[in-house]
Amino acid sequence: MRERRCLAKGTSGPESGLIRFVADPDGNVVPDIAAKLPGRGAWVSADRASVDLAVKKGKLARALDGAKASASLADEVEMLLAARALSLFGLARRAGALATGMDAVRLSLKASRPAWRIEASDGAADGRGKLDRLAAAAWGDIPVAGCFSAAELGQAVGRDSVVHAALSSGPQGRSFGEVMHRLSGFRIIDPATKAGESG
Repeated sequence: MRERRCLAKGTSGPESGLIRFVADPDGNVVPDIAAKLPGRGAWVSADRASVDLAVKKGKLARALDGAKASASLADEVEMLLAARALSLFGLARRAGALATGMDAVRLSLKASRPAWRIEASDGAADGRGKLDRLAAAAWGDIPVAGCFSAAELGQAVGRDSVVHAALSSGPQGRSFGEVMHRLSGFRIIDPATKAGESG
């Protein structure tokens, strides 16, 4: 993967750890999450502090010919990354790479090591705890995405709600992981673990 230089920090790293920004036709700085929009791009590390610094110091504006960078640009990046993660969650379901529901996740964990577990942020702690213990006993440390509500997860797969899910290893798991890695610079990926509420 190509390396890019962060406009805010001056350090270089793989594209997967940065966000590309471009100027839209109206002269506003916009995030290019998929790095596919036309025009010259400017790259910033995928974390809130770096994006805020690039805006505050006018670095994005200078790099993109005076385009206007909103003070809420980091919030916009977070929203777009979250939407991308939920889109990939839905795609994984259609590709047969996602187990949803307590029973299906339990069976999935017994069969193979998942790339990710997904737990609704508003799910019951006891159900989450059971799967935490099962996953840890079977496979050790597995990343958990716990920053989406049951309704958000459900909407992504055409249901009313999803509380527990397991994403298989493979292309879908890798793509989801890349987006979650970038999103972790803007929000806590698993609030329950951060607060010590699970397990």
